[in-house]
Amino acid sequence: MCRPNALLEFYDPALSRDSSQRDNSPAHASAQHVDSSSRTVYHLSGDAVLQRADQKLQAEVLDYNNATTDYDASGNVRYQEADQLLAASHMKGNTSSSRGVADDVRYQLLESRGNGVAKLGYLLDAQHSRYSTATYSTCDVGHHVWEFRAKSISIDKSTGVGVARNATMRLGKVPFLYLPYFSFPIDHRRKSGFLYPTIGNTSRSGFEVSAPYYLNLAPNYDATLDPRIYTDRGDMLASEFRYLLPGTRGQLNAEYVPNDHGTSDGLADTKGQSRYLVNFSDTTKLWQGWQFVGSYNHASDSSYLYDYGNALSQAPVYLLSSGAAIVGHGKWWSADVGGTTYQNTNPFATDNSLPYQQLPYAHYSLEVPLNHWLEAGLDSEAAVFRKINHVEGQREDLYPYLAADFGNSAWFVRPKLAYRYTAYQLRDGFQQYGYYGVLANGVASPFTQKSPSRSLPIASIDSGLVFDRNISLFGNSYTQTLEPRLYYLYVPYRNQNNLPLFNTSLMSFDYWQLFSPNQFSGADRQMNANNLTSAITTRLLDDNGVERLSASFGQIHYFTPQRVQLPIGGSTVAPATDWTSSAYVAQLDLQLSDNWRMNSSYQWSPNTRVTQLASLELQRRLGSDGIINFSYHYRRTLLEQYSASVVYPLSTSWRLLGAWTYSVPIKTAYKTPTGTVDALLGVEYDSCCVTLRLVDRNYVNQTYYGAAPLPAGSNIYKRDNAIMFEVVFKGLGSTGGQIDPLLRRDILGYQ
Repeated sequence: MCRPNALLEFYDPALSRDSSQRDNSPAHASAQHVDSSSRTVYHLSGDAVLQRADQKLQAEVLDYNNATTDYDASGNVRYQEADQLLAASHMKGNTSSSRGVADDVRYQLLESRGNGVAKLGYLLDAQHSRYSTATYSTCDVGHHVWEFRAKSISIDKSTGVGVARNATMRLGKVPFLYLPYFSFPIDHRRKSGFLYPTIGNTSRSGFEVSAPYYLNLAPNYDATLDPRIYTDRGDMLASEFRYLLPGTRGQLNAEYVPNDHGTSDGLADTKGQSRYLVNFSDTTKLWQGWQFVGSYNHASDSSYLYDYGNALSQAPVYLLSSGAAIVGHGKWWSADVGGTTYQNTNPFATDNSLPYQQLPYAHYSLEVPLNHWLEAGLDSEAAVFRKINHVEGQREDLYPYLAADFGNSAWFVRPKLAYRYTAYQLRDGFQQYGYYGVLANGVASPFTQKSPSRSLPIASIDSGLVFDRNISLFGNSYTQTLEPRLYYLYVPYRNQNNLPLFNTSLMSFDYWQLFSPNQFSGADRQMNANNLTSAITTRLLDDNGVERLSASFGQIHYFTPQRVQLPIGGSTVAPATDWTSSAYVAQLDLQLSDNWRMNSSYQWSPNTRVTQLASLELQRRLGSDGIINFSYHYRRTLLEQYSASVVYPLSTSWRLLGAWTYSVPIKTAYKTPTGTVDALLGVEYDSCCVTLRLVDRNYVNQTYYGAAPLPAGSNIYKRDNAIMFEVVFKGLGSTGGQIDPLLRRDILGYQ
């Protein structure tokens, strides 16, 4: 984005960048005319050049003393040394001591693109220089969008740090900040100092001002202190500490509010309370093939992220997970042992909405190739599940299998035979619990066994053919494929109504579910099956191998009813289906050109004769930095949403930003947000040396998505509004920004 710098017109790329060779290198002089009244002092005129090692001085007139190495240059003076250029009307100095003084200076730091003008410039030695009554900017010469003007600016190339004293920061011609002392980087090395402040406003916390200070403590660890002021809630101190040691790395983030004087709007009483948030992660290598992975995330109360955490950089967070595990892997195996806990961060929900804690758990997987077409494997896990006011216990799940793979590029047949054994050991008092917690009086418990178990075989065979041919469409040549596929699955029925639901739910039905051995996640339920899936796919590949079209269509045919179902409330289990086939599933993906892309999917059920799912995603690129997205998503009884987002370039530097999501009211057991659930509007200015972003976002901050039946008064959602302004002066360091992650998440293709 930066134009060629005007000072580079006399830059010599062949000149040495090693200033350490100056003492051992001779000085070479040349000019159109040379006059010397003695053998000591030389008067050079007409394109005079004096060069030694990395130093090169050019001028119209140059006087040089060969005995003292003093020089005096005037008339279009141009000077180059390692990492620095300088132009002046007059310059004098001494080459041996690498000292010099220049008048009416224009200077350029080559590595950082820092440049400016000065009344006087001083070359103190090979690593240090100073400018008085000077300016500094990393913008193009003559086009300073921002700069600071200082009484003096010192440059230390050995440390990579510049220091300005009595400086005034300007945006355009408007001064907006006075700094009596200001240090800044002149290369890519890290340094301690203030980072850019952040200014924003949210309807939950009021105006926010953040002034982070970065501490470059050591090459392998650093820290950031971030004092913040929230006008509606009080003061906060946030911090970040990062470390990198032999075999280990980690990060600690903490936020502390000594006295929150804002209003409480949730189940937790926060007014007048001290509040905090801690996030810690660590990865440590233990020995060959094994490492420790851990994280600890905890908030002082369930309303903390609602009040402080969801302004721009992330979606609503309804729980925080913490865990620790020892993870290992070998040539044919992998294993991990650890534990996971959860904290509720939805201020309008109780802990009943949390998943089960797993304290502890263990997984072991094995894949052993017996020959080039046969493989033996094992997937296994054991865990202890804990949750207050719910049935608790431990579960072991073993899944050994044999899998074969026959075929080549034109066909494949992949039979697989597995056996699944799942056993439970429930804690005492299991009779008083149902699927959703403690049973009401008079309701019989579905759990009648302390040690229930389930065992069954699972057999499948996956097969397919691949045909291809060369075709021509619209004057372009393509390779078209036709890929029919058959998948047969057999799993005998086992009554599993007496098994608890620790971590199992029904997975969303999509194209890949046509070829899955189980429609449930987790090990608490294994579907019964006597199913045959038939599907077909066709693709168009251009001469460069780019997939321009992919279309797939498939359906499952059920020879027996699907009898394994989940409970639908209390102790009632959903009845078995009598369907003879699943919904028709279709997918169509198009990449018409490098600028147009479309992804779509559709499901229609012949059993209920309604559309179960429909989605459409359309993307259009506008040049190199613009993009328009539109999407529609529908899933029956769950959601119907329209979304649009745009990055629209107004010029080479200005862009409009926008994103909008609208939810259509639907009939459902859950009270989900309707209308506009997320709207964002912003403007961005991005140039060679500065980025300005102003974003306004209105969004649903918190929604309760608990398991049925919903607790009274919990099926609610809250809106929030946030405005954030961000300035990034390129070349002066960066905090990484809060707005950029939001734009990358909400606008597909933003960069």
